[in-house]
Order: sequence, then C-alpha cells, then structure tokens
Amino acid sequence: MGTFKLAESFVSINGEGRSAGELALFMRFVGCNLQCDWCDTKWANGTEAPYTEKTVGQLAEIARSAAEEYGLHRVTLTGGEPLLQKDIAALINSLNDIGIDVEIETNGSVAISPVAENCTVRPVFTMDYKLPSSGMESRMCLENFRHLKDSDTLKFVCASREDLERAASVLDKYKPVCKVYLSPVFGRIEPKDMVEFMKEKKLGRVNLQLQIHKFIWDPNERGV
Repeated sequence: MGTFKLAESFVSINGEGRSAGELALFMRFVGCNLQCDWCDTKWANGTEAPYTEKTVGQLAEIARSAAEEYGLHRVTLTGGEPLLQKDIAALINSLNDIGIDVEIETNGSVAISPVAENCTVRPVFTMDYKLPSSGMESRMCLENFRHLKDSDTLKFVCASREDLERAASVLDKYKPVCKVYLSPVFGRIEPKDMVEFMKEKKLGRVNLQLQIHKFIWDPNERGV
C-alpha cells in the first residue's frame, strides 16, 4: 500500500454542506485534475505543492488523536481532489474501523462509484458540479448523478446569473435525490440576488449556503 501526499491537517468547523458548523478533522491532499477560475486552494493543486508523505496508519493515528482531544467524530477528506489518492478507500476503511465518519469533498470530475463500492462503510460525498464561470464544466463526470445517495450533498458554486441558470437546468435534468446547495463565489455575486433567483425559479428544495469560515476568519487564511 502506498503513501498519501498530505498538504495539511487541522481541526475546524465544516464551512459548507449539511454538516456545516460541525467540528471535523480536515485532511487536505495535494493534486487536482481541474483548474477552476475561482479556486481558493490553488496552492495545493499543482505538482510543486508542499506535502508530507503519510501512510494509512499514520493518518489514522492523526484522526484518533484529534477525536480524543476535541471529541469530534468526523474526518473531511479534501484537496485538491482527494479521489486522486490511489489508496483512498483503504484510508476510509481504516478511519471507519476506529469509529470515525468520513466525508469526501470532491470536484465532480472523478467517478465516485469505485470508492463507494470498495469501502466497508460508504462515505458521505459532498460533490461539486462545476458551472460555466469555473471553466471546467466540460470535465464533469455525469455518471456520478446515478450514484449520489440521500445522505450525500450536491453543491453548485455560483459566480453569475449564467451559473445560476445552468444550475437550475442541471437540477431539472438530473433530479438528484440528495441535498442541494447553491453557494456564492466570495465577492463575485450577491447572496441576496441568489435568493431572488431561487424564488423566481421556485427552487423550494434547494438551500443557499455561505462559506462560514470566510466570515469567521480572513478569507485567504489557511488551516481554518
């Protein structure tokens, strides 16, 4: 079994998704297959990104220590794109074995089914669908819509009216069974305009969500 390229690990609150506001241990891995225009973690995406190599056992011990110190029960695997880590299913299984729930923040371009099917306990997926402003919509793995479960989250990060219109179109076409969130690109679109759009399009089963950590800490601060 190989090692993992860990950019950073830290305890904070989840900033978005259905577990927003809940304490979690974040494990951020380096490397991403996309280059979104508005990405706020570009520093962790390239081959030059700093990292330390960790085994499954070492990562599980980090999680065990965090659970004991802070009383948390969730690990959020993020990036970059965590599904690019070769042995990610083995890590998830190891974390489950010590009683920790796993959430994966994925960019929507990598198939989620191989990981879901190789885990003893299926992780929760918080999956993005990249909209036109990201420049990456053509890279989306549309097969993923078939594999989203009620416990998962689908997130649309929006920077413009065009993005909102596209999100509504995708929802109408695929009708996902999971929780759906619209989230603004910080500083690029007014949240109140998004609310008006939701009213206009009758998106009664969609939630607007702001990135909590960007209101608590400096928007560019790492490790929070």
